[in-house]
Amino acid sequence: MQKIAVIGLPRSGKSSLTKALQGLANQSKQDIQFVEVHHSDELHGHAFDVVLQVVDSTRLEESLMLTPHIIDEQEKIVLAIGRYDLLEKTDHSLDIPKLEQLIGVPTCRVSVRLNYGLPECVAILQEVASRPVSKAHPIYHLRDQEDEDTYRAYVHGILTETLTHAKDDKYQTRLEQIDKVLTNPWLGFPIMMAVLYFVFWCTFTLGAYPQEWIEKGIELLSERMSELLTPSWWSSLLIDGVLAGVGAVLAFLPNIIILFFFISLMEDSGYMAREAYIMDTTMHRIGLHGRSFIPMLMGFGCNVPAIMAARDIQNPKDRVLTMLMVPFMSCSARLPVYMLFVDTFFARHKALVMISLYAIGICLSVVFALVMKRTKWFRQEADDTVNELPVFKLPKLRIAIAHIWEKVADYLQKICTVIIWASIIIWALEYFPTQDLNDLEHSYLASIGQFVSPALAPLGFDWKMSVCLITGLPAKEAIVSTLAILYGGDISAAGFTPLTAFTFMLFVLLYFPCVATIMTLRREAGRRWAWFMVFHSLLLAWLISFLVYQIGCLL
Repeated sequence: MQKIAVIGLPRSGKSSLTKALQGLANQSKQDIQFVEVHHSDELHGHAFDVVLQVVDSTRLEESLMLTPHIIDEQEKIVLAIGRYDLLEKTDHSLDIPKLEQLIGVPTCRVSVRLNYGLPECVAILQEVASRPVSKAHPIYHLRDQEDEDTYRAYVHGILTETLTHAKDDKYQTRLEQIDKVLTNPWLGFPIMMAVLYFVFWCTFTLGAYPQEWIEKGIELLSERMSELLTPSWWSSLLIDGVLAGVGAVLAFLPNIIILFFFISLMEDSGYMAREAYIMDTTMHRIGLHGRSFIPMLMGFGCNVPAIMAARDIQNPKDRVLTMLMVPFMSCSARLPVYMLFVDTFFARHKALVMISLYAIGICLSVVFALVMKRTKWFRQEADDTVNELPVFKLPKLRIAIAHIWEKVADYLQKICTVIIWASIIIWALEYFPTQDLNDLEHSYLASIGQFVSPALAPLGFDWKMSVCLITGLPAKEAIVSTLAILYGGDISAAGFTPLTAFTFMLFVLLYFPCVATIMTLRREAGRRWAWFMVFHSLLLAWLISFLVYQIGCLL
């Protein structure tokens, strides 16, 4: 059986192109297996007969930059110019025979939507798999070039000779015209802020109804269990520990679904990359790396894969600095904490307060990078900017649903593991040794909180708030369950004020996200930088929170 790797496809679900090629091979009874891979490193150590690199016809230069990295792992490759109908639709054209001659790799054009070029593609793959590797073309020598700019110049020269552009803008599609407005240097940033405001407004407004239903359901279930179960430590564990802690986190599931629905639409349409492009222009002027924005954007979902995504940055100094900047991005684990406090204390300005937290994280990451750029560890010249964007297109509902399910599954997994165990531990520390939840002052939990509270008292935090920050170390969602157990689900009457609430959210934003993030940074950048991130984030969180609280008290 021939094994053919397919690379260059989106990561969400199995590609329609792979399905079409596999179906065509099965229909003609050809013994071929198509395997999707998403990074050139995944080719290492696998015995593929040939690699099919899918090149996006609307992102030719960026797509062809991947070719030398593929050749490093597998020398027999075929290029498939995908979605070629989109290129022709705007009156652009590509000289395929000349491109094949100049780059030295067999090339075909395909379109799944029009069912075009698929049999020819399979035939070329079989022919290449059966012949020896040819190293007569320049691309096989350029693969050894350490300077990526050399190969970029080579690709640019090839496209200059083979790609014919439309003569004027009248051939632009409606989406391309919208794209010009979204990336406009003057309009792009205000539009981005308006989009983010709309997303957060929908998250709170639309999510309020199902959130209220879940909270009422948890309350009714708790009352029913209190009626059925005999008062004991076991019933207290179930009702006051597990149900209270899990229910507090579960109530924010509708908001998570709505937020990630919009995020998925922005990612799939290509608008998320345009946000990176808009911010990149400004960031590059102050000496930061253009390619750092993709990991930083991923950090809004989860810091762990975002740190891992920084591997693609070639310069080691920029790679480590980007990893240190990622934790400033508000990951989805912090979102339930924000929603709880914003919904309780800032009901009239929910979206604005949420945007301010995200903006503070971004601004502080910029300041942090500027400071670090002037140290001996990171001092260097600025690198190139991000100058090529993925095609702007209509998002697909199927991809949005798959993305939402992935996030919901991760959220529920945390509830069923970390949150349940955190709730049980907090309840036990609160219940013993007095075995009376009304006597918190003499519990083990109070002893822990009172031990650390002197360090956090200047921020306006009592011992209960200090304990919540400690329980957030394994996962930030655990803070919400701890608050529900300690305050009975009503933080509005628990000593919090709008000032202390905002200060608390700032501390949650700035101290390191979770233990998993620390371990990932340790693996990717080394133990020294992992410990550096722990200490600098705690120090920065304390200083910023102290300033905000003390200045707020004066005002």
